[in-house]
Order: sequence, then structure tokens, then C-alpha cells
Amino acid sequence: MKTHKILLTGAGGQIGIELTARLREKYGREAVLATDVQVSPVLDAGGPFELLDVTDGKSLEALFAKFKPTQVYHLASLLSATSERKPRLAWEVNVNGLLLVLEACRAHGSRLFWPSSIAVFGPNTPRIMTPQRTVIDPSTIYGIGKLTGERWCAYYKAKHGMDVRSLRYPGLISYAAFPGGGTTDYAVDIFFQAVQRGAYTCYLGPDTALPMMYMDDAIRGTLELMEAPVEALKTEEGYNFAALSFTPAELARAVQVQMPTFGMDYQMDERQAIADSWPASIDDRQARDEWGWKPRFDLPAIVSAMLEGVSRKLAETAERP
Repeated sequence: MKTHKILLTGAGGQIGIELTARLREKYGREAVLATDVQVSPVLDAGGPFELLDVTDGKSLEALFAKFKPTQVYHLASLLSATSERKPRLAWEVNVNGLLLVLEACRAHGSRLFWPSSIAVFGPNTPRIMTPQRTVIDPSTIYGIGKLTGERWCAYYKAKHGMDVRSLRYPGLISYAAFPGGGTTDYAVDIFFQAVQRGAYTCYLGPDTALPMMYMDDAIRGTLELMEAPVEALKTEEGYNFAALSFTPAELARAVQVQMPTFGMDYQMDERQAIADSWPASIDDRQARDEWGWKPRFDLPAIVSAMLEGVSRKLAETAERP
């Protein structure tokens, strides 16, 4: 039986917290090393944890040499809205950090997962059922970095025979972490505000349709991709990865079904322009055909899970000293 040693970067983020927990449950806590640029009590308590800045090549190589990972989940990045405010830092973390991780994985023979995003698409991409292969002209710093990252990953596959796997994540919805600066984070913050205040002011317009996915589906799909036989994977770039699409108004109505007094108004900001450059829906047939992807959570199920999870998380937070 093959021994797995798994390293995660950016493990304290929205995806990382839940993915780390799932990997430790599957492979054992000592087999999964979580890292981030700041201490995470949640991750530190659940298994091995080390501080790591992915832009520090010497520290990264030293960690690889010590831990010898068989798989790496490179999640460290600045999200879309933060990247627009800090473009040079975003490039350093999102692109140069990826290059350092790619080179370390090449040197140590590690399988790599790197998250791409629907942000790779741009204003000239077909917005409805965006195909796997299409016009890709991102207009945001985050999207430019994701496109660059996809090409670097494809280069390392072709040039060095590396096993690199990637998903173009849609907006991800989870209660495990607080909103972290993404354009789609309204679909997380709405639940925190609904529970705390009974109302929410949305920074996207009511009819802004975007692809979304519940985190349980995203984690399951990520693990299914990483477990798929390499010969089944024919797609060079990040796989289109989809579950459902909805607008802020549709999400608000779904919340009101379970919380009738909830109210939402709108005050659009700079994130509206980012959202307008992204697809409204995604064609993910290649993921379904090549490795059997299929989502499970629809909108009512997401709303139920989020209202329950957020209520529990806020109660637990309030109880801490």
C-alpha cells in the first residue's frame, strides 16, 4: 500500500481549512502537513503545522527536503478583490510562488494540485455555458495570474512529465472560514449577516449570475480528481468545474424561504466590474466524462447547510474567551 505524505500551502484559507481536515481524516493526521504564513489554531490543533511563505524559495526547499511530500496542494494565493488592490504582491504570491512550488515538486517527484478559477475567462469569453476551450482574455490581476499559472502547469507537464492537476473553481460557499476578499464572497457573507443582523447589503447587482458551488462538493471533486488514474485525464489546462449558477436576488429569495424576515439591498462597488467579466454558467462536460465529476448540493440544500453551520460557528466563536 502506497504511503501518502501530503503538504498543503495556504491551508488557513477558505478551501484549505476544510481540505486539510478531509485529508487528515482520509490519510491520518500525521501524514498531512498544513502550512500558512500565519499560525492557525484550528490547523495546528488537528495535526502537523508549520509557518511557510511560498515566496521564500529556501524555506520551501528545506520543507520539501524534510517532509518529502508525495502530494502537494498549493492553495496559497491572494483572492480577486485583494489582488486588484495589491497587484505586485498578487503576482509575487500567485505566480512566482507557484513557480517555486512547481520546481520543488519537479525536484522531489510530488504530484501537484493547483487551483485555477473561472477568473481565467474574460469579457470576450462566451458567458453562458462557457466551454472548456474558448477565448481566454482575463481583465483582472487575479485572472491574469490564473491564466499564467495554467500555462506554467502545462509547460511542466509537457517539459518535465510532471503530474499536475487543476480545477477552475467557481465561487465557493462555506461556513468554515470568514469571507476573505473574493468577488463571490457575498454568497458566504450573506449567511453571516443574515444570522447576525437579519439583513445584508450586497456589493453586486441583483441580476449578476455567477457559477457557485458548496464547499463539500468542491472538496469531494478535488479529491476525486487527485485520485483519478493519470491516463484518464486528457485535459491539459484546468478543468471547468461547475455545480449551479444563481444571482444575488435568487440567493436572497432562497434565504427568505427559510428566514422570511431577511432583507437585502444593493450597493455595488468595484467587484461588480470583476463579476461582469466572468461567466454566468460553465460547461464542465470534460470533467464529468474524464473522471466522473457530479455535484450533489442544489441551492435549497446549500442554504439549509449554511444557515445551520454559520449559526453554530458564531455560537462557538462567542463562547471562546
